[in-house]
Amino acid sequence: MHEVLLQMTGLVSLGAVWRILNPGGIDALTARRVLTDLVYYLLLPVLVFQVMSKTPLGLDSLRISILAASGVFSGMLLSWLICRSCQFSKATTGAVVLAAAFPNATYLGLPVLEATLGPAARSIAIQYDLFACLPLLLTVGLLLADRFGHGREKKNLFFRLLQVPALQALVLAVVVQHFDIKLPGVVDSIIDRLAILVIPLMLFSLGLSLQLRTLGRANWPAIGVVSIIQLILVPALVFGLSPIIGLEGVTRTGVVLVAAMPSMVLGVVICDRFGLDTGMYAGAVTVTTLLSLLTLPLWFTWAS
Repeated sequence: MHEVLLQMTGLVSLGAVWRILNPGGIDALTARRVLTDLVYYLLLPVLVFQVMSKTPLGLDSLRISILAASGVFSGMLLSWLICRSCQFSKATTGAVVLAAAFPNATYLGLPVLEATLGPAARSIAIQYDLFACLPLLLTVGLLLADRFGHGREKKNLFFRLLQVPALQALVLAVVVQHFDIKLPGVVDSIIDRLAILVIPLMLFSLGLSLQLRTLGRANWPAIGVVSIIQLILVPALVFGLSPIIGLEGVTRTGVVLVAAMPSMVLGVVICDRFGLDTGMYAGAVTVTTLLSLLTLPLWFTWAS
């Protein structure tokens, strides 16, 4: 695990160095948007299709979804209760709830699981995200962001879900698997070549997102709340629930690791859009990502 994290830290660090040096006059924000759009609209859907078209869905898929949803809702509830007792502002509360509830299941969880548990474990991270985290983010998460932010969201949330490329790829993969459709060899080759690009670009763009300037003292209490919930309490809950619902072996280890991931990067965009505390959220992403280098090996040891 330590060697895997060191390799991934190297890729993330390259993104962070790019952010500082700004080579070729291409600023980090522009580079990150181009890379994340490429991954979001093309490469990730291709990877989802590649993995899920060959992964049978069964009871474990349901168990993964239940654990993922439990982690998200527990993170929401705990963070809201703490924010209320600490009397954080609405904007900060909304950002804390998002940061504490939604892990970086795909951008960091997927490469970590593949490197530590093997390529077959990629489906665990994808199911954790697409069967629970992403649908909850685009429904409950956006409703909460709207509630704690400027309150202008009017778009139909179900329609938004239908527009997510990765979910569309998931549906297509299920159809291909169910009807045992064989793709031409050249198509399989193209899919393989595109899918292999996802993980390094994800990690590099994560490095582009890290912002040390957001670690002002005023943000420390909120960032501390996020770190404790996201890196300790939620994975502990998932770890305790997994044997109760019958999840064992590599799948259990993978689910616990995904639950222990740092805060998702996408929340920065949501905070910007809804008028939440973007600076605090960006700081939480940075701190939880750095702290996860210490906590993930511990969870890997306990869950294995």
